[in-house]
Amino acid sequence: MEPMRVQPIGVIRSPLTAAEGAPIQPRYGQGVEGTVEVFEPFAAGLRDIEGFERIWLVYWFHKAPPARMAVRPFRDTAERGLFATRAPCRPNPIGISSVRLLAVEGRILRVSEMDILDGTPLLDLKPYVPEFDHYEVRRIGWLAEAGGTTTADDRFREGKEQKG
Repeated sequence: MEPMRVQPIGVIRSPLTAAEGAPIQPRYGQGVEGTVEVFEPFAAGLRDIEGFERIWLVYWFHKAPPARMAVRPFRDTAERGLFATRAPCRPNPIGISSVRLLAVEGRILRVSEMDILDGTPLLDLKPYVPEFDHYEVRRIGWLAEAGGTTTADDRFREGKEQKG
């Protein structure tokens, strides 16, 4: 398969500068506000986005360590397969977050409920549409038994050994 090429369409600005202490998902990021700057060549694509309450941000985990196929996720103490988690250390370190859209000011989107580190490259954004994006489910794997924290620690820092 041919290598794929992606390019940032913008940059995400956030008060979160390190993973440690950051919310582990947007749901736990109440009160964390930031901005999304869309680069000029892509600004026309923002037309009509202001009508949506939430948007999906698709981004590159620019501070993630190399991929690991087994990790100890934030809400568990057992080691799990990478693809059964939302750990950032992925073969293609792509993240997604559904954030609340507060305002559109030209090429700048003001957002809240952030779990994304400052300076993160934006790859794409899409409207959140409940009819498409919300499903009732009965199974959530190992998370059904998990408790754990809602903020990140240093477990995915590069060079840090994972302990089960």
